Amino acid sequence: MAQIIVEGLSKFFQVAERRPGLWGAVSGLLRRDHRSVAALQDVSFEINAGELVGYIGPNGAGKSTTIKILSGILVPTAGRCEVRGRVPWLERHQHVADIGVVFGQRSQLWWDLPVMESFDLLRDIYRVPASEYRDTRDQLIAEMSIEPLLATPVRQLSLGQRMRCDLVASLLHCPSILFLDEPTIGLDAVSRLALRHFIRRINRERGTTIILTTHDMDDIEALCERVIVIGRGTILSDGPLAGLREQLDPERRMKVELVNDERFDVEHARVISREGTMLQLSFDPRRITTPELIRRISESHEVRDLLVEYPPIEELIAKLYADSADSKPAVIEPSA
Repeated sequence: MAQIIVEGLSKFFQVAERRPGLWGAVSGLLRRDHRSVAALQDVSFEINAGELVGYIGPNGAGKSTTIKILSGILVPTAGRCEVRGRVPWLERHQHVADIGVVFGQRSQLWWDLPVMESFDLLRDIYRVPASEYRDTRDQLIAEMSIEPLLATPVRQLSLGQRMRCDLVASLLHCPSILFLDEPTIGLDAVSRLALRHFIRRINRERGTTIILTTHDMDDIEALCERVIVIGRGTILSDGPLAGLREQLDPERRMKVELVNDERFDVEHARVISREGTMLQLSFDPRRITTPELIRRISESHEVRDLLVEYPPIEELIAKLYADSADSKPAVIEPSA
């Protein structure tokens, strides 16, 4: 059963425009011209309980606007939106008790207070029973390894430390839905890996529904089986990550390290780049299977090492954006 339902969602903002020159500045004091800017246009999707969905798109595509509507911060211009049977902006008090939100650019912790005091204030705000709060808090603190930070004022935390504390803060009231808007922005590799592991864990072990917006395609590949792609305020694609690959570019890549620096020539394999004995190949698995290609290469060349991989997801997403102006939004059927 769908936990989040979005149908025909649109959001338009009125942007003031000023005429150029001195006279334009003076006339602007008396009368302002406005133009309507579409942040979202007829966006529709459904998300079931327990899903971990990647929601991706370029800057200005409408990702954060969607999250703000789903969390009850913004009111849409048109369309229907229900989260656990509630309209977020009309039933906000009941709604926020069931959701957690992390915005990578903003903190929900109090800047001058120690981390633990911020947690205690959030417990009072959400009216979490004391015993339940202590158990949840202590478990989250241990899982995110933030015990040494609890007495530190939030303003003295590094970005990675603050993001880990913000994620714990968003889960203190045990929400059933978690919205993550750029949670790994600016993090170092160690902090990013720790955050990914934690997100995957709460999704699998607690069944928390998670919507993740990010520009980091490594996060998407590591965490999400389903990906919704938005561009210019419109859904461009919705379906499994594997389906997106097959739809846009079914080719696969193979790295082959030869023993000798020799001429390479194998049917159905195209050399993309070569540095000495190291080659990067491209092939279409619909024309030749991976085992068959490996067999042919091994028969005709002496191989030291070999690795099969997909094209980087960044290339696929860039291709989808480039093609979006001339094609209709795609809906990828879930794989059997």
